[in-house]
Amino acid sequence: MIENGDSNRKGLCEDVIEKVKEEDIKFIYLQFTDIHGLIKSFEINSKRIEECFEIGVSFDGSSITGYGAIEESDKVALPDPSTFYVLPWRNNATNNRVARVICDIYTPDGERYDGDPRYILQKAVKKVKQYGYDYICAPEMEFFILDQEHSQAAFKPSDMRGYFDYDPYDINERMRYTIAEYCDEMGIEIEALHHEVAFGQHEVDFRYDKAVKSADNTITIKTIIKTVAAQNNMTATFMPKPFDGINGSGMHCHQSLWKDGKNVFYDESDPAHISLLMKKWIAGQLTHAKAMCAVLCSWPNSYKRLVPGYEAPVYIAWGFRNRSPLIRVPDFHGKKSSARCEIRCPDPAGNPYLQFAVLVGTGLYGILSEDLELYEPTDRNVYNLTSKEMEKEGINALPGSLMEALKEFKNSELMKEIFGEQAFKNFYYAKLEENDAYRLVVSEWERNRYITRL
Repeated sequence: MIENGDSNRKGLCEDVIEKVKEEDIKFIYLQFTDIHGLIKSFEINSKRIEECFEIGVSFDGSSITGYGAIEESDKVALPDPSTFYVLPWRNNATNNRVARVICDIYTPDGERYDGDPRYILQKAVKKVKQYGYDYICAPEMEFFILDQEHSQAAFKPSDMRGYFDYDPYDINERMRYTIAEYCDEMGIEIEALHHEVAFGQHEVDFRYDKAVKSADNTITIKTIIKTVAAQNNMTATFMPKPFDGINGSGMHCHQSLWKDGKNVFYDESDPAHISLLMKKWIAGQLTHAKAMCAVLCSWPNSYKRLVPGYEAPVYIAWGFRNRSPLIRVPDFHGKKSSARCEIRCPDPAGNPYLQFAVLVGTGLYGILSEDLELYEPTDRNVYNLTSKEMEKEGINALPGSLMEALKEFKNSELMKEIFGEQAFKNFYYAKLEENDAYRLVVSEWERNRYITRL
């Protein structure tokens, strides 16, 4: 039996086993993510669930990106019973009810696998907990719903609407309602769901929670959104920048730190009601912004979004109402529980377990560093400056490409500490391969621009 220290686990497992029997659930998806954040899944007969909770299910990890070489391929997926939910879209078919559960990954000798992204986040959370803190976060997830006239046609936005536009008869409006319903049935409390700025672009915001739960909810919402789009013969994508000339999709992440039931980012004596602890947390993240950018914005396409002019942050600074710096403190109207900072560079195409882990690690670095210089807030708007203008003015900006970000990541001892040595290498090499694949392609833009000129 795999050792698991969660005192509530046994009772949760018993509850799930009983639910499976009572509701006549036939199959269960066991899910986890690879190093990129792509969801991996395999289906078991529900009759095996009791055995799975006890000893897990073995699989070949060498075929999973970032999970080790062939000579160390055996891995074990152990379901976390707290993540068990019946899939709403598979809940009505006769004798075909299906559930899912998210897994922790182990080695065959019963030890946690160091390369499991969920474990990397769990370790980061455990470390901040050692200082008495709970890290709470809530991502805002933007995405596009796209249409194709036929399989060979180019993808195009599924509507021509803009920010907060409303049409109760539109299929996109109905899809958003279905997404909200499915989220509710899978235990995710939706706070807002609306059309975003670009054609075919939408945003879903769900209630804040502890980091691992929020990461679980993030990958669950991705599945729900893609499923609802497919049900309507459309494609949902979390690609950061699917079209040039319009806004891309970000995943702004709201963060707060709690201790003994109190939000320690709040300070009544401060003019802005934010604590020194929050300022140090922000300083830690700004100090390591370039290195962690490889994780927060982890695809070559991510850097097509991080350019001036499209409401994406490129300026390594923080401020209050201004949305152009990397981190801002939203107006929380003096409400203690709402004091928070919002980091605006992450995109929803990354691995949320790793994204939240580096946010925890860099923020904690700021708190623990006694001699770290605090950054002064700024309300300067740099949205409309070009890269050339920012360079001339000496504005410290995020990396301009994945390769540039990976160089910063590679040289960061803090990133290596957060990931662990092997997972650090796994992530770095996986992203190098992705960047090489990107560099080999000659685009239509290049041909149109250079063939006759050069």
